[in-house]
Amino acid sequence: MFVLAILLGGVLEGARGQGGPIPGLEQLTPEERAVAERNLERWQKLSPEERARVLENHRRWKSMTPEERQTAREGYQRFRQLPPEEKQRVLQDFQRWNELPQERRSQLQQAYERFQQLPPEKRERILERYREFEAMSPEERARVLKNQERWRQMDPEQRERLRERWRNMTPEQRQQLRERFRQGRGALPGTPEPSR
Repeated sequence: MFVLAILLGGVLEGARGQGGPIPGLEQLTPEERAVAERNLERWQKLSPEERARVLENHRRWKSMTPEERQTAREGYQRFRQLPPEEKQRVLQDFQRWNELPQERRSQLQQAYERFQQLPPEKRERILERYREFEAMSPEERARVLKNQERWRQMDPEQRERLRERWRNMTPEQRQQLRERFRQGRGALPGTPEPSR
């Protein structure tokens, strides 16, 4: 998150430009005005929305603790070392993040914080399942998502019956069901593979 603040804040903190008064900076603090004047050429090329975003990020930077600034600098250095296509993906992810409603961003932030509090082995198991999901074909992913939706719509008793059925299977039977699922024939008739 801090990478974006640094990227946009760099417009204000970058190389020195020409000095002199700049129209439209009356609302800025003296410090912000001085920074904009040092970067006159960049500042003048920005749209009003971009200027507002740069100022917001600059103010956020100024309000950070020294530790937060150090973390941001390190994140920015990691970003600069990424290959161009990875940088592009990161910027696209940031754009999608910024386009989300605030409520959804809060939900995702809370989910991330819950994830970080999990024991390392559980986090790794979740990441492994995510990697498996990402490696699936679009058809397989669609099946998984459809089965997850069916699972969510079941009442607790139905879910418990399926879990009990799963627990009573041998490892070979479980593997056979996994294979049937991967081949598109479903895990159990009309139901998802129960979670372990």
